[in-house]
Amino acid sequence: MPEYRFHWPQMAWQDDPDFNTYLKRFNLMGSLNCHRRWLVHELTKLAQHVPGDTAECGVMEGATSYLICRAFPGRTHFGFDSFEGLSEPSNRDGNYWLPSTMSSTLETAQRNLAEFSGVHLLKGWIPAQFPEIADKRFCFVHIDVQLYEPTRHSIEFFYPRMNPGGIIVCDDYGFSICPGARRALDEFMTGRAEPIVDLACGSAFIIRK
Repeated sequence: MPEYRFHWPQMAWQDDPDFNTYLKRFNLMGSLNCHRRWLVHELTKLAQHVPGDTAECGVMEGATSYLICRAFPGRTHFGFDSFEGLSEPSNRDGNYWLPSTMSSTLETAQRNLAEFSGVHLLKGWIPAQFPEIADKRFCFVHIDVQLYEPTRHSIEFFYPRMNPGGIIVCDDYGFSICPGARRALDEFMTGRAEPIVDLACGSAFIIRK
């Protein structure tokens, strides 16, 4: 792979003891996702002063929800996942993903998040459970659902419910294997005031004005 771009291994965050304890808890020390977990860990600091609840679309085993809950103690956190893996990809999603990929169980997520009060995990296909929280306001939302349809439903639902200064992270935005997620965010944000901040780790975020 002659075009591969290596990362410097001498990054200070890689020696952060608290973060490494978290990575070990979820068996992520050798994972390709460490950079994106660190991003969430840091971005939560920008929304500490913003009122509202937190949410994640695409919970899996709860590793990112864990970071969010830890960063916002006392807030209510809502997690949405089919806990059956991905839904059927559309022609906007390319040919990488298959239905049921990335499945986990509700019980696993519940066990991993058991130390936090105020966690509500809502099982079902996005956006079926969204009406249950239609009256809520949010400060931090993480969208990690790979495909066009659930990404579009998620951004459409949460964007108008973000308090000023609140952050929405799209985990899959920069990945070539997730063209649907990028398209969904690009389409929705066209003409809106907030820029999409596209990061080298594959994630992107917006800060609600």
